[in-house]
Amino acid sequence: MSTPAEYYRSLPPVSKAYGVACLMTTAAYYLNLYDPWSIALFYGLVFKRFQVWRVITNFFFLGPFSFPFAARLIMIAKYGVSLERGPFDKRTADYVWMLIFGALSLLVMSAVPYLWSPFMGTSLVFMIVYVWSREFPNARINVYGLVSLKGFYLPWAMLALDLIFGNPLKPDILGMVAGHLYYFLTVLHPLAGGKFKFSTPLLVHKIVAYWGEGTQMNAPVESNPSAGVVFRGRSNRLGGTQTTRPRSTSHETNGNAASVSSSPQQQNQGDGVAFRGKSYRING
Repeated sequence: MSTPAEYYRSLPPVSKAYGVACLMTTAAYYLNLYDPWSIALFYGLVFKRFQVWRVITNFFFLGPFSFPFAARLIMIAKYGVSLERGPFDKRTADYVWMLIFGALSLLVMSAVPYLWSPFMGTSLVFMIVYVWSREFPNARINVYGLVSLKGFYLPWAMLALDLIFGNPLKPDILGMVAGHLYYFLTVLHPLAGGKFKFSTPLLVHKIVAYWGEGTQMNAPVESNPSAGVVFRGRSNRLGGTQTTRPRSTSHETNGNAASVSSSPQQQNQGDGVAFRGKSYRING
């Protein structure tokens, strides 16, 4: 039985960073460290007063501590982690680009007054759930221990539950639209013989390489050898000789990449799915 600290360290970097950011944002709200409306999405304040942080910070607020908040956080911990360890294994930059593309799509859709929402974090989480359902369509899942169904129908089951619980459906639907747009461009369109290549931008590869977390197969840029190192210098021994710390190898640069990735048998046991299926991606 692993401890909470061991479980936290075993999480892949992107899902862990986003989940912790959402948790800390809500915790800071309860400590009265900020006003939630100061990070909400208001296009008038973005363009007129240049409060550009609002286009980013609104994705980190999933609401106050409540059952819906806990459900969204569990979705990140379960389906986001499953994606990052499965179809996006050793493709950290591609996973980051999926989230960035989803956020940009939601920002464009929210420019329509009827589709606008001050906080789009719930929609981004629902996009993760939708992409997971397409990557694992035959996985058997239990929804709150009440209904057993295939993974392909998970977003629709969550949508029905939000309808029953009286939660707004618009954020869920927007997340499904963003997820389907991404899946269409990366999987369905190439399978249909489309010539348009939807690949991860070079800037995203550079950001992930500079971050120094995760791995990327066939990355067009090299990992930052100084990522995660506070000080790298020379040490003077008593005998008068100077020794220089050797440069980190690619294995050291990638941080805990070896601990994140596991054998296929371990991944199948950890994901808890009956059939992983195939994912045809143009970048993998």
